[in-house]
Amino acid sequence: MAPAPIAVVTGASSGIGAATARQLAAAGYRVVLTARRKDRIEAVAAEINEAGHQAMAYALDVTDREAVDTFATAFREIAVLVNNAGGALGADPVATGDPADWRQMYEVNVIGVLNLTQALLPALIASGDGTVVVLSSTAGHGTYEGGAGYVAAKNGARVLAETLRLEIVGQPVRVIEVAPGMVKTEEFATTRFRGDTEKAAKVYAGVAEPLTADDVADTITWAVTRPPHVNIDLLVVRPRAQASNTKVHREHR
Repeated sequence: MAPAPIAVVTGASSGIGAATARQLAAAGYRVVLTARRKDRIEAVAAEINEAGHQAMAYALDVTDREAVDTFATAFREIAVLVNNAGGALGADPVATGDPADWRQMYEVNVIGVLNLTQALLPALIASGDGTVVVLSSTAGHGTYEGGAGYVAAKNGARVLAETLRLEIVGQPVRVIEVAPGMVKTEEFATTRFRGDTEKAAKVYAGVAEPLTADDVADTITWAVTRPPHVNIDLLVVRPRAQASNTKVHREHR
């Protein structure tokens, strides 16, 4: 009996990454969870294994190219790469935005995706049926005030996915972009506002049902598990209350 195919998920210590690892494992993949926080990914991997599925943890900073290349040597074949590691910092206007924040967002959201994709592409091709998933954002498809740095980074991730799809057509690898809108996770907004939980809570104030990490993970897993000849180029997923990045229905109590 052939071993289960391998799926690598970056940023898998919490939120969308952890949820995606759980759902891909339940779908029959051997999941490799990567993130900087070793204790967190080990805990998620243990939970998956206890549920009767297969998972392992590998501490990794996606912006460290040497570490990424070392990680890649462990695999001859990989079926799925989910480039989920990313995030936003600050909500300052262009006039006062911190260049260091912009640089950090670009490094993780774009260069991190580039590092993993370049390093693992040979193993994805060798599998004969590979899939690269890039988690962008609706921010990559429409700008909004106070979001220029993050919007620029997610536009970079979007363009990377589009260009890769053009460049490897004819190879046995699909390229899928999933662009979530308003997702309420335990860390995204809090990290963006540097631990200010009051500011983070205002992002979701009055929104009855923002997306959850499981909603996005379900979308990713659905796209990945389509027949090999079916490529889902782009999936934009928002909560019903969000019509655009700047149009959100909020209930007033």
